[in-house]
Amino acid sequence: MGVAMLAEVPLRYSIFMSEIDIQYPNTFDPFADATAEDSGAGTKDYIHVRVQQRNGRKSLTTVQGLNKEFSYNKILKDLKKEFCCNGTVVQDPELGQVIQLQGDQRKNVSTFLVQAGIVKKDQIKIHGF
Repeated sequence: MGVAMLAEVPLRYSIFMSEIDIQYPNTFDPFADATAEDSGAGTKDYIHVRVQQRNGRKSLTTVQGLNKEFSYNKILKDLKKEFCCNGTVVQDPELGQVIQLQGDQRKNVSTFLVQAGIVKKDQIKIHGF
């Protein structure tokens, strides 16, 4: 009786395996939505505040995605005066105009932009370590 049961087991599995439809993966890119959101300047009206490590303990804070109707130079002047740091406005071919500040000013910049009424708090994305 035990031998007959063992003979039936592979037969059941072979029938079961033949009934399965094999589906091959389509050309689906799971990161397509994420790269489309974060790629361009001003996409979905997000302001991206990033920190970049320079040499040693030096770092650089970048602000991208501000509305083009704002004067970047005036915002930069206020940021420099408020945080006692140096900065510049850089023209990037992909990202448009980007504000660069010396030091890690991510929290300072985000609170400044909200308090000045330039953006809302939920429109700011802070990146970095």
